[in-house]
Parts: sequence; structure tokens; C-alpha cells
Amino acid sequence: MSVEEVSERVGMVLGTEDATPLEFWVGIEPGSYLQLDDAVIVDTEVPGRGPLRIAGIVQDVRARHEGAQFDTDVFLVDKGVLPVDTAVAAQVVATRFEPEIFVPPMPGLAAFRARGKDRDEALYFDQMARRLPAGLSRDGEPIFLDLDFLDGSRGAHVNISGISGVATKTTYALFLLYALFHSDVLGPARVNTKAIVFNVKGEDLLWLDRANARLTEQDREDYARLGLPAGAFESVGLWAPPRGGAGGSAVPQVEGRADGVRAYYWTVREFVREKFLRFMFAEAEDERSQIADLVARVESYLDRECEDDPEHDATVVHAGHAIRSFDELCEVIEANVEDDASAWRGRLSDATVAAFIRRLQAARFRLNQNHLIWGREAEHPERHRIDWESTQVTVVDIHNLHDRAKRFVTGVVIKRLFEHKERMGHREPLHFLVLDELNRYAPREGWSPIKEVLLDVAERGRSLGMILIGAEQTASEVERRVIANSAFRVVGRLDTAEAQRSEYGFLPAVTRARASILKPGSMILQQPHIPIPIQVRFPFPSWATRADEATSEASGDPFAAFRDE
Repeated sequence: MSVEEVSERVGMVLGTEDATPLEFWVGIEPGSYLQLDDAVIVDTEVPGRGPLRIAGIVQDVRARHEGAQFDTDVFLVDKGVLPVDTAVAAQVVATRFEPEIFVPPMPGLAAFRARGKDRDEALYFDQMARRLPAGLSRDGEPIFLDLDFLDGSRGAHVNISGISGVATKTTYALFLLYALFHSDVLGPARVNTKAIVFNVKGEDLLWLDRANARLTEQDREDYARLGLPAGAFESVGLWAPPRGGAGGSAVPQVEGRADGVRAYYWTVREFVREKFLRFMFAEAEDERSQIADLVARVESYLDRECEDDPEHDATVVHAGHAIRSFDELCEVIEANVEDDASAWRGRLSDATVAAFIRRLQAARFRLNQNHLIWGREAEHPERHRIDWESTQVTVVDIHNLHDRAKRFVTGVVIKRLFEHKERMGHREPLHFLVLDELNRYAPREGWSPIKEVLLDVAERGRSLGMILIGAEQTASEVERRVIANSAFRVVGRLDTAEAQRSEYGFLPAVTRARASILKPGSMILQQPHIPIPIQVRFPFPSWATRADEATSEASGDPFAAFRDE
């Protein structure tokens, strides 16, 4: 065992502060130190029961003068006039008792900073059969997650909260995926495990298959400590909405990258058969609203009365007339809903029908603006159907879309994936879903079809092998059941007012205060094994996050070599 793996004595249990089974103070010896999140062990003897080891994590550290009475005494101490001693003490919150005899440590017992095997026991790493790297501790040692609580065996889902642009929520979600796909934790199942990532801000995620040219040697050492290679994601599929004015060709709407991106869209026939109309009405609304009932009726009658067009794979025929475009489909819907005698509208009021048509027209305009539904102009539509099975990581770009179109794409993709997992009927292979802005898609108030499917994922996804890694700025605005079903809670930099909300009750007061000053790349992690949250630091991304970070040999810029001269 190396010197670094031997636990080192740092002090003794204090007798001037109450020691309880759950919390005690350690006086730190001169020449030693303890910092926040350090693992500490104390060995003691219990009368009639034998040896006991108490392990804990440092929650707070204080330093003060003993013998000083007034604030100004510090100046006298500095001049050597007033003799005092400096006392440093650390508050330790107990995390583990072996065996489980819940008694306090006695004052005067030696306290050790846990290293090696002792540290693994203090943080329950020894009980994790499958350990996933989650980052580095404050002293540079690896921190792990228990995969059993992530892949659905004993729990599932991750929720990440924090301020936009500072909390690095999406970057940490991608780091977890990188650790999954570039370590041996998944074993043989790694090859078939998939992930779908929605790109909601800029084109940052369109470079995952390129190594980061700005990675330093220190960053590479951090990856090595975690047992991970430093590089790009190995298997990535990039999808973007089609560009307008392309003369009928489906050209992806991206600016920074010229290769490796495919355009996605859906056809009129898919819209009808797979009942996508509901996602044109994806804004949160009052659960008492009757519009959802009308949407369900229209979907049902569309599917029932439309026949496949024998002349084209992308369209349908209604009442003997071919519906050749999305506009024509919307006109058929409007005509049938406005007809008082039509079974499509049932007995719903004129006000409900009018509200339905207004929202239909608004969504129709946005979907046409973003060219998401194609009719007879579609050539080889199967090539433009998002295929998450062909690559390990599938990035779906929605950042250029209007809000209504974003909701439509997100809802359709999640619905298709969930139904795919239901048809499979078993958990493996696993499918991970990374979705930012959860407060937009699963808000606490109101009902929407996207919220409904996300609740299904949160509550039933564990048994289906569909794992949600969700992120949001404010957990207080997200549906409670989505948060409650997450086995892992992660927070980056938090707004101080938001940190006081009950959704962050798992954070002790000291940790809440720390959350407001976290730097980018640092997160506070709560996981089932460890009773209290601890701070982790994850390495700088080894994959490119924008065009100027991508390695030049694969940048996709044919003039890059000339610009470098």
C-alpha cells in the first residue's frame, strides 16, 4: 500500500463540543488540516460489543483564537502582547457505522483523514459493484456513482439544476455519458447502449465527434485519474431541421459545420398514423380544458378515415382526394371541425372549436416556417427520419426553431422513443435521454402532452431502460414527480433565492451557501449511498464544444490549412 493510500492522523475528537452519533467535532493538530468534503474515520470500542468504526464527511471548518475576548484582541496578538493559541476544528457528519451501533465517538479519540480502502468504505464505494466515474473530489481523488441506481436496476434518472451559462449543466450531463461510453462499467452492453441529446442553445453540441484542441496536459491527467481516455465521443449522429429555400432538397440548417449533419423531418403520413397532432398543442394548459379532448378526437378520425396514398409514400388520401401537403391536411382538419354535423367535433362548444383552430393555425405557421412536415415534395423520407440506433449518441438540434416547433420536435422524438422501448418489452439495451430546460417541457403547473410523456419516462422509464438526464435553471418550476423520481440530484451554481426553495431541502444550510459561489466545472452531488451531498469537479471537456475548439484535421473547413499559414 502506497503512502497516499494510508489514512493519516489529523486530530482528536473534541470534548468541548457535544458529540452525537450523527455529528461531532474534530480538533485539528498543528501541521495538519481538514477541508470541506474530506472523509474522516474514528475507531472506538463499545463496551460489551467490541470495535466500532465511525466514518464521516467534513461539513464545516472553523478557526479561532483561544484566550482572546474582544475583536480588537487580534491586533494585540499580532504585536505579541496578548498570548493566545489558535484552535482549528472541523465539523464531521457521520455517514457510516461498521457495525451499525449508533453511539457517539468519545472525546480524545484519534481522527484520521481516510485514504485508499478506508476512504472507499467511508464513501460506500466498496459497496458499489459497478462504479461510474462522476468527477474528482476537492483533493483530486475519484468520486463514483453506483450504476445500479442509474441504469434502472435499483433506481434511475439524474436531475441537474443551476444558473444558465455558469452551472455547466449540459456539460456535466455529457461528461456522465462520456464516462458511460468510454469506461468498462457497462460491460458488453456498452456497444448497444444509446443516448439522445437535444441541442437547445447554439451549435455547441454539433462538435461532439471532434477532439478538443484546447485540452491541457493537466486535463489529460484528470481523465487518467478517473480511468478515462481523453478524446471525442466515438459514435455520433448529428441531426438538424431542414433549411428553407433549398429548392425541395432537405439541407440541414447549420452555420458552423458543413459535413456530417443530416436534415430531419416527418411526412404527412407519419403525422396522421403516429398521431402527432397533439404536439402542435404542447403549451401547458388548464387540465379542465376541452381542447385536449378535441385533439384526441381529431387524431382518431384522421387515422381512421385517411388511407395511404398509393402514389407516394409520404402522403394520404381522405374521402377520395389526395392530401399532398401539410397545408392541405390542416385545411381538411379545419373543415371537419367547423362542420356542426361532423363527428370530428362531437358536442364541443363553438368557443372550444374556435380556440382549437386559432392554435392549429399558429402551430401550422411555425411548423411550415421550419419545414418540419413534408408531403409529396419528400424524396426518400426514410433517410430523414431520426435514427438513434445507427450511432451511440444522437444529437437533435432544435436551437434555431421557434418555441412551438421546439415543443413539437421534442414531443415527437420522446414519444417515438418511449413507444419503441415499450414495444421492446425489456430494459436492455439502455437508452439515455438528455433534455435541458425541463421547466419548459414539464412545468409544475398545467398539463401538456409533452409533460405527460415525460412523466411516463420518469415513473416507468426505469423498468423500460429509458433513463432521463434532465436539467433546468429552477427545480422549483419543474413537475415534482419528475424531480422525485430522480435517484441522483446534482446542482451547479444556484441563485441564492432559488436555493432556499424546498426542492433543495436535501442540501444542508452550509452546502446551500456553497452552491451560490461554485465555479463552472464544480457540482454538488447527492446520491443514494452517501447520506449527505458532496462537491465534485469534473474535467474540462475532451470533446469540442464549438468550432474553434475542434481539431483542425477534422474541422470540416477546407480552408483551415490556408488560414493557419
